[in-house]
Amino acid sequence: MSAAELLALRRFGDGEIVTLAKLVIETAFQPIVEAATGAVFGYESLMRGFDRLGFHSPLDLIDRAHEAGQLLALEHMVNSRAIAAFAALPDFRSRTLFINLDSRLVPEGADLVERLAGHLARAGIPASSLCFEISERFDNDTQPEFAQLVRKLRLAGFKLAIDDFGVGHNGLKLLCDHPVDYLKIDRHFISGMEADARKRHLVRNTVNAAHVLGIRVIAEGVESEAEFIACRDAGCDLVQGWFVSRPVTDFSALSPVYAQVARAGGRRRSSRTLDSILIRREIEQVAVLRENESLESVFEFFRRDPKRTFFPVLNANDEPRGILHEYHVKELSYHPFGRDLLKNRLYQKSLSHFVTMAPIADLDTPAEQLLDVFTGMGGNECVILTENMRYAGILSASSLLKIINEKRLKTAEDQNPLTGLPGNRSIRDYLQDKALDGDQARCLCYFDFDNFKPFNDHYGFHKGDLALSLFASLMRRDFVGEDVFIGHVGGDDFFAGISGRPVEAVRQALERLLADFSREVRSLYSPEDRLAGEIRGRDRAGQETTFPMMRCSAVVLVLPEGEVIGEAELISSRIAGLKADAKGSDGGLVLSSASAGQDEPAAAHRLAPPGSDFSPAAQNRCALSRDML
Repeated sequence: MSAAELLALRRFGDGEIVTLAKLVIETAFQPIVEAATGAVFGYESLMRGFDRLGFHSPLDLIDRAHEAGQLLALEHMVNSRAIAAFAALPDFRSRTLFINLDSRLVPEGADLVERLAGHLARAGIPASSLCFEISERFDNDTQPEFAQLVRKLRLAGFKLAIDDFGVGHNGLKLLCDHPVDYLKIDRHFISGMEADARKRHLVRNTVNAAHVLGIRVIAEGVESEAEFIACRDAGCDLVQGWFVSRPVTDFSALSPVYAQVARAGGRRRSSRTLDSILIRREIEQVAVLRENESLESVFEFFRRDPKRTFFPVLNANDEPRGILHEYHVKELSYHPFGRDLLKNRLYQKSLSHFVTMAPIADLDTPAEQLLDVFTGMGGNECVILTENMRYAGILSASSLLKIINEKRLKTAEDQNPLTGLPGNRSIRDYLQDKALDGDQARCLCYFDFDNFKPFNDHYGFHKGDLALSLFASLMRRDFVGEDVFIGHVGGDDFFAGISGRPVEAVRQALERLLADFSREVRSLYSPEDRLAGEIRGRDRAGQETTFPMMRCSAVVLVLPEGEVIGEAELISSRIAGLKADAKGSDGGLVLSSASAGQDEPAAAHRLAPPGSDFSPAAQNRCALSRDML
């Protein structure tokens, strides 16, 4: 049909909107993927072809249909087509279809839902595969039927999402008053989030609040890898946007996994932290109920496991819906006619009527954060744990306390017995956390003694231990505060991490530390050796030679605010590559910017670039490496 013909048809008037829409409107799907894996979780159904009718956006078409009294007919046509297209996908049984529910249809919503439920039944699609998105575009609570419709949808097994969260009407009120499954954070907060600490703070706290309520979070409008990484690190469970895929009308172009997300999402912790190991050890596998099971089967579950006071409830897609506690159904079980009542068709309550939401967290969530989630609401029976958005098990209060207690014991065991500083496990966990936390600038400092072995061989391990203890005490003196972590890698290797401080302030503290150590360690030498400024010993080849007085050299990797490193091992290898530069420099100090250019090699005494954090006085005392990680 030509543009002229369409324009001619358009002149028939608003009464023909649905008729015209049937001719030109196409269904488009935009993938919604798991942030951790890039695997497709579901699709949002969108309209394409509205421009052929002279409208600038789908909202313009929808608003015109509302004015013409044809909104219900248009929504039914669009959504029924979306369901038919969804049912034709080869993997639809393991996916979720997100469709928009215009709040102006709330008075007629029951009719729309009943029709859609019929389409689902004919297509063999469970209700839990359909998620209605409720937009904040309109003030939903002005309509008395809204709460009833939400409850009806929930009890029927449909999933619910709050769309455009944060920029519309009563988002927090919707979150507080209604049981929803997903929260879609509006593009306003996602755009440029990697460079905006306020946005990152708001998104992270929104995610934490949602997880306490048992709600998963979708980041909308993710357009770049940097935005995706910021969303993932803020805890968003799912992402949607052009970085993943634009909406497509050719469904053969859809992919089960989006490689660019898998690559960026995979640059996370390559080895499990102590928290993750302990959580997996304590996770409890219990029998689960399906929300479409009969209430009578519930009693059988409690009869088979009399010590169990609750069971997790999952939908057909293996997603947790909440828990069912025995006291929710106790009245029926103790009622003399309870079993007969369940068999009565007039008694229309199902298992879904008795499910209460529970906090949800991913298996890799840190233990302390799990405790915050657990205690956030009070009165929770457990935290439901998921892996790749699917149910993995539960953690009770006692199991969580056991994990935190065992973590503290393991941390104590990890401390170096000589210096009392945290050891390798704690350092590794710190690096993994800070590598992914771009809210602040971070200085990651690695210390290594120069000429320690000849000193230890010449004076014995007792004086060697005194040198190590001396350096540890100086570190404790110079690095104090919640923004600092110090650790003892082992032998004469130490580590310090400093967050949020200006690089120049860190450099000055390091210069003072290294100078004080070089001066004070001389007291461990004999007067003759101090006077000579050297000691005699044997090199690694066994040849006798002289060695300068001991000092400490340091490599500092600077991660600017917003900079995220997916693999903590890259930090270690980068620092290891700069150790020789530090040992060969006059001041023993090398600073390397992780965000600098890739083609400029590391070199001692390099002048700081204009506008950098390094003062002119520092230019002759430290090296600025310009290598990329």
